[in-house]
Amino acid sequence: MKKIISTDKAPKAIGPYSQAVYFNGQLFISGQLPIDSATGKMPEGIKAQTEQALKNIKAILEEAKFTLDDVVKSTVLLKDIGDFAAMNEVYATFYTSKPPARAAYEVANLPLGALIEIETIAMRACK
Repeated sequence: MKKIISTDKAPKAIGPYSQAVYFNGQLFISGQLPIDSATGKMPEGIKAQTEQALKNIKAILEEAKFTLDDVVKSTVLLKDIGDFAAMNEVYATFYTSKPPARAAYEVANLPLGALIEIETIAMRACK
């Protein structure tokens, strides 16, 4: 049975979806925009937005009793693929060893004018 995961330490969903769903040892985290849940605002610039999106992911992981080490796949959506190197610089500070598999794409637009959105899948070994 699936379990819905939600925390006030990450922004609330802006549509009919959950922050995350846990099922059978797997955690599927919806795309996280770089919204600060305390202020409801997005920081300026790709580095600050990448950091905030990853902080949101970390908060959801922690709510589900997962860690960044449990992340196996991320998908990064960028408003401008020219921001790839700057995004990578910040991303590397969160995944310092054994980083997950990842894809990154440039997209035409993101919700609320964001520069980045990151979705994540984490897994734990079944016992």
